[in-house]
Amino acid sequence: MSSPDSSAPETSIDIEAARCATPELVHAFGRLLPQLSSSTTSVSPEALESIIATPGTTLLIARDRDAGGRIVGTLTLVMFRIPTALRAWIEDVVVDTEVRGRGIGEALTLAAVRLAQERGAKTIDLTSRQSRQAAHRLYEKVGFQIRDTSVYRYKM
Repeated sequence: MSSPDSSAPETSIDIEAARCATPELVHAFGRLLPQLSSSTTSVSPEALESIIATPGTTLLIARDRDAGGRIVGTLTLVMFRIPTALRAWIEDVVVDTEVRGRGIGEALTLAAVRLAQERGAKTIDLTSRQSRQAAHRLYEKVGFQIRDTSVYRYKM
């Protein structure tokens, strides 16, 4: 999965689907999640294993060959069938601050788009905070469009 799209920038990044919750993956999430959300600081090996094992969910990871294969980014692709179509949703995209600007977020996103297309999804949705202007530029660059909709959240 290292070259998800010919229009993606040439990088030393390989994109792969996580197969199991290795100590390396748990450690990477411990480093990356706080960069995504200050309210989430870690995820347990059991939680990661559950995510990986969930049908319809693909946890993509980006590895930097120039850094010995270190995990430098992640994206979660969730696919689900509803009465109108097979849909996909991208969640929790994070690239390590040390390597941002190298096309890693783009490579992850394009890999997720390709997987969703291959699996027959009709659409892919995602949300992004207003403050994440660089992420907005990335999503628009790869073809996402802003929808005229409101997102509601019910907190449990």
